[in-house]
Amino acid sequence: MNWNFRVLRGLARLTFAQQLILLALVPATAATLAAIAVLTRQHLDNLTELMRANAQTVALQVATAAQTPLVRMDRRMLQRTAQSGTYQPHVQQVQIWSEDGEIVANSETVDRVRGEGLQVVVPIVSDEGRHNGKVMVEMSLDAVQDARRSVWLNVVLVLAISLVGVGLAGWWAARRISEPIRALGKAVDRLGAGEDASVSIEGTSEIRHLQHGFNQAARALAESHRLLQSRISEATAELARKNQQLEVASQAKTRLLAAASHDLRQPLHALTLFSDGLANGETDPARLQRIGHIRECVDSLDRLFSELLNLSQLDAGVLQPQWADFPLDRLFDEISRNFRPVAEQQGLRLVARKTELWVRCDYVMLSRILNNLVSNSLRHTLEGGVLIGARRRGKGVRIDVVDTGVGIAPQHQARVFEEFYQVEATGRQAPRGARGMGLGLATVQRLAELLNTRVDLTSRPHKGTCVRVLVRSAPAALPQPAAAPAAGGAEDEASLANLRILVIDDERTILEGLTVVLANWGAEVLAAQTRAEALALADAWEQPPDVVVSDLLLQGGDNGLDVIAALERHPRGISPGTARLLVTGETKPDRLREVASAGIAVLYKPVSPRVLRQAIQAQRAAVLSSADA
Repeated sequence: MNWNFRVLRGLARLTFAQQLILLALVPATAATLAAIAVLTRQHLDNLTELMRANAQTVALQVATAAQTPLVRMDRRMLQRTAQSGTYQPHVQQVQIWSEDGEIVANSETVDRVRGEGLQVVVPIVSDEGRHNGKVMVEMSLDAVQDARRSVWLNVVLVLAISLVGVGLAGWWAARRISEPIRALGKAVDRLGAGEDASVSIEGTSEIRHLQHGFNQAARALAESHRLLQSRISEATAELARKNQQLEVASQAKTRLLAAASHDLRQPLHALTLFSDGLANGETDPARLQRIGHIRECVDSLDRLFSELLNLSQLDAGVLQPQWADFPLDRLFDEISRNFRPVAEQQGLRLVARKTELWVRCDYVMLSRILNNLVSNSLRHTLEGGVLIGARRRGKGVRIDVVDTGVGIAPQHQARVFEEFYQVEATGRQAPRGARGMGLGLATVQRLAELLNTRVDLTSRPHKGTCVRVLVRSAPAALPQPAAAPAAGGAEDEASLANLRILVIDDERTILEGLTVVLANWGAEVLAAQTRAEALALADAWEQPPDVVVSDLLLQGGDNGLDVIAALERHPRGISPGTARLLVTGETKPDRLREVASAGIAVLYKPVSPRVLRQAIQAQRAAVLSSADA
């Protein structure tokens, strides 16, 4: 079976023409060999019978001549008679036997090599019909052997000539049949490549019919291909137009959001500063309560604008991961400190489980992801609470944020990470606090892509939601000494005492608000709305300010970065010992990239007084430490 299978597989590898030639040669060879074998056998048999007849004739002649000498028992005469028989062609031996079987005469050829022989025995009969003895004649079969060799030589010649003739005929037939088929195969290849695939009509009637049908099918397919290409081109052009329209709409949306964000951040920033100024020195509980309500509204607006800013920073590509190894417990403690008061105010529990796991990630980006997830969970949880935990998964660490909130229906789960997508909720399912813009989870997804990780969500309506973030694990490092706690309260405010601060902003209300807040903290404030006013102050001051706080966009298309550069070039301008800080409400991607490449610390409006004070202290400390180094 294996041999037959190998033979069939070998035949399958032959070309069609080779198979046709082989199909012609094999039967022709078999038939020729069979015919030659039969004819050769008949010829050799006839030749053998002829030799036997010759031997019979010789034996009769010897028997006739030996009748009288045998009766007289004349051995000399009998020997001559036997010897005369050997003179006949092909006779090798002649023996004369007596009646009792005695050899009375024996003659053998001595001039030829003895070979295979054919023996014939003939009785010696007297005139009275009495058997007096026998004559044995041995005839040589060399003629038969020579004939056999001659026949086989002729067989080889005839077979060779026959095979050559049959092979040539088969080759001609194979070419006549396979050449049009090969041409059809090449035409099929051209047809697949989209080229002209028509073939010439030639060959037998069956082949011509096949070629004619192929040409018709090729023309129909070419026409269909042309129509399809035309439709594809039209669809591609339409898709390009749609994409261009979407791109224009997206750019318009970005510009609209950026412009609206910038224009709204300005008065909101001023409102933040003035609300803090109102609370300074106020003792009336009713007024303090109203000021607290104002601050709550400002904080809500601040969160909404922060979502827009985060998305704008991601669009601008100014956020790049800063990889570092850190313990997750430190991040969990920070989240717990930030959100536990919010949870308690809503009557919820916030649990951040202790963990000894370390991760390799960007601390700020991972913090923003978890802050957005926890904030979103608290907003959509009516009772119960939120749990933050981590566990090792293979070579990574999986962080889970689980809540007992209203949950998300299956049809919405795949879209909650899209920008501006929000699930409508009513009644008891309505989220607590201010309604977001649907950008929190979109920001989470974009940050996760920057960190080369993924965010998975599972949720059941009325049961809660679990969001999982997978990050890389890191080996635990030795514990670092705890940093000294920062001063708070009055000491924190007094830390800006005696500092000379130059404030540049083209909005008069913001400039007044900054002046009031910084003056309440004990700082000496220099205020300017334009580049000319800032340079005029530089002409008059006795020593440069310790800190410059400037808006990015100023009147007349001027730029805060350019104003700071002009102050650096001024003969009496700012020195390397002056801390620099930008405050802006700009969210356009190109502006964000410009700010990121400037190398100056940036705060995005609205900025709370506490954040502003911390940023001024941090920049001042950085300048002093650089000077000491």
